[in-house]
Amino acid sequence: MPGYIIDLDGTLYAGTEPIPEAAPFLAKLKEEGSPYLFVTNNSSRTPEEVARHLREVARIPAEPEDVLTSAQAAARYQADAAPGSRVYAIGEAGLLRALKAAGLVLVDDPAAEPPDAVIQGIDRAFSYAKLHAASAAIRAGAAFIATNPDLQLPTELGLTPGSGSLAAAIRAASGREPVWIGKPSPIIMDYAVQKLGLPPGEIWVVGDNLRTDIAGGLAAGCRTAWVLTGIAAGTDPDEQMRSAGVRPEAILRHLLDWPDGA
Repeated sequence: MPGYIIDLDGTLYAGTEPIPEAAPFLAKLKEEGSPYLFVTNNSSRTPEEVARHLREVARIPAEPEDVLTSAQAAARYQADAAPGSRVYAIGEAGLLRALKAAGLVLVDDPAAEPPDAVIQGIDRAFSYAKLHAASAAIRAGAAFIATNPDLQLPTELGLTPGSGSLAAAIRAASGREPVWIGKPSPIIMDYAVQKLGLPPGEIWVVGDNLRTDIAGGLAAGCRTAWVLTGIAAGTDPDEQMRSAGVRPEAILRHLLDWPDGA
């Protein structure tokens, strides 16, 4: 029985709008006994909040242990590299709580308390002051860790700036490349594969983003299914694949559109 690593934003829902085929697809997996894990590059929510959002918006039964966020992966990465280290965080509740849960020490003023790392996720209160503080700390020697490279985030209001857009500003101001944690990075993909406990070749990675979901799945040695919802909706699939240089094993019009034998 294959396992599934499933994207959230744009695959199961878009903001507060459910994608119609999502709940029947998950019901089918549960009926078959197929293991699955919800893996999201969005660092703003805690696993508890993600699970609640899945239940309330997408009508999908979910528990916190079914979820892996880029915030959790970033916190684990830094805690493994430097247990108990000091970090300056740019992000929302999901990132801040994950860092604290991993035993890391949050620094409020990096000019007064030099951090070991700057860890950045989506932050809808991002400001010039935060950009200045982060870039100065990185130039002074702090590691630069970014939760994900997503430039855009699909919502019910359309595409909005993602965490990768903020990371681009910090990268430009500091002159340093970040360690990328979220998809397509092998860091979060390896954590997800470990959590499912299956060989990569027995896992389908399902998502709407060729450059993150599908590229990450291919790099991890997993099978890949690109669903034409979310960020892929209304696009020319052939043109998108040429542009991204990524070709999935399966292309789905929606989550119930699986090829025979898959």
